[in-house]
Amino acid sequence: MNVPTIIGIAAIVIPSITSHEAAHGFAANRLGDPTARDMGRLTLNPVPHIDPFFTILMPGLLLLLGSPILFGGARPVPVNVSRLRHPRRDWAIVGAAGPLTNLLLAVAFSAVVAILAGVFAMSSDTVLIQALSVGIYFNILLFIFNLIPIPPLDGSRVLQYFLSPAALAAYQRFERYGLIVIFGLLLLFPATLEFLARALREVTYLVTQLFGVTPIVDAALQALFG
Repeated sequence: MNVPTIIGIAAIVIPSITSHEAAHGFAANRLGDPTARDMGRLTLNPVPHIDPFFTILMPGLLLLLGSPILFGGARPVPVNVSRLRHPRRDWAIVGAAGPLTNLLLAVAFSAVVAILAGVFAMSSDTVLIQALSVGIYFNILLFIFNLIPIPPLDGSRVLQYFLSPAALAAYQRFERYGLIVIFGLLLLFPATLEFLARALREVTYLVTQLFGVTPIVDAALQALFG
């Protein structure tokens, strides 16, 4: 992978990560909690959201190593749930805002690929098409992974809305072990990665088929990651 391609991918992947967190802040602000705004986190400027390890080093190392799984994160946006107008419902909306932003970004990048391929006759071996293809893949991965209903992932915020008070109390006590469970599932149970990979393929196919760019995106990812 050459330097221009790495730079192009970074220029798409880093804003994708930070837009996820910014979306949480925008949603919380609209629903009554200005904490993110007061702390300067209500912005699409990626700089305030960057975590040196999770936003830059981790995805960068995975990219350089040619890993088939490219992942990263940003500094979590602070949300004061008690300041939301309808805390339980709004917390679910705030949680869903991040993954849905990643899905919308994947759709937008697919549309751009369609324009570049159809109007400007760019092929899968051009830097811009390859960077956008990684952007599609990466945003769909963020969308799927963050919707896993295990705290502290966003899917757990959505699930909490549907639980009875007793089930919710038990679920919230489970949160302290959430990260351990997540890493345990990923490292000890191959079926978890297989499920994520299958879901990633299916959703990527659906998104890229919207604009008929599945073959060019597949070719670009194959050229980069084999």
